[in-house]
Amino acid sequence: QLQASGGGLVQAGGSRRLSCAASGFTFDAYAIGWFRQAPGKGREGVSCISSSDGSTYYADSVKGRFTSSRDNAKSTVYLQVNSLKPEDTAVYYCAQCRYSDYDGGYEYDHWGQGTLVTVSS
Repeated sequence: QLQASGGGLVQAGGSRRLSCAASGFTFDAYAIGWFRQAPGKGREGVSCISSSDGSTYYADSVKGRFTSSRDNAKSTVYLQVNSLKPEDTAVYYCAQCRYSDYDGGYEYDHWGQGTLVTVSS
């Protein structure tokens, strides 16, 4: 189970730290990522941090503004979101993630309840 938290209302240019608490599986064996879904839009993969060396994929839309980290001792992944823009408004979900050779993208599985980030202009 993966539970996201930390969302809220923030002004453009502001920051939040999202947290993802995991339970029920061997946390340090899995890459964990974030995807988001804006109102009326499809899902967008945001990040995926590896289980081992901390290497992380970021979507171009968030590169340089978002940073993911993980604390395996706490079974928690974080997403620090900085320089927020109104277009970052979305429900953010954390999930197990993996690279797909089929299309060169990332796939996300086993997500739980998301957390809403609303960025006001």
